[in-house]
Amino acid sequence: MKAIARTLRITSKKLNLIAGLIREKDAVLAMSILKFTPKKAARILGKILKSAVSNAENNFKQEPSSLYIKEIIVTEGPSLKRSVPVSRGRVHPIRKRTSHATVILGVREEPAAEKPAKKTEALKATESKPEKAGKKAPAVKPSIKPAHKKKNITTVKA
Repeated sequence: MKAIARTLRITSKKLNLIAGLIREKDAVLAMSILKFTPKKAARILGKILKSAVSNAENNFKQEPSSLYIKEIIVTEGPSLKRSVPVSRGRVHPIRKRTSHATVILGVREEPAAEKPAKKTEALKATESKPEKAGKKAPAVKPSIKPAHKKKNITTVKA
């Protein structure tokens, strides 16, 4: 269950920065994160993720709620080589970088028996802690002296 996009017109550094936000998250949560991230890379990764989820639904009969992002691979693609003319008849090179992105989804299979067991253990742990009932925190006195009360300074004349 994966989707691949090749020769994307964005650098791999910029794409990998956004990919780090959604690695190993649920697919539905990752889509909402990308929807509200104001970057070009977020829009691109959103399309790839949507394609991977559709592939999982149509080809493998998986529910989108059970999917998570197992792996995101971002690599460099070919660079478009351009140039800018500068003074004295010279040129400076420009490299318009591209990248490849692969999103691989996995299925989270959590048995129904484990979920209630974890909740009961958590409840037991909180019940065993003794609570301090009826005790108030000690009152804190202000340590700042009012500005209108000045210290008496005496000078000695010789």
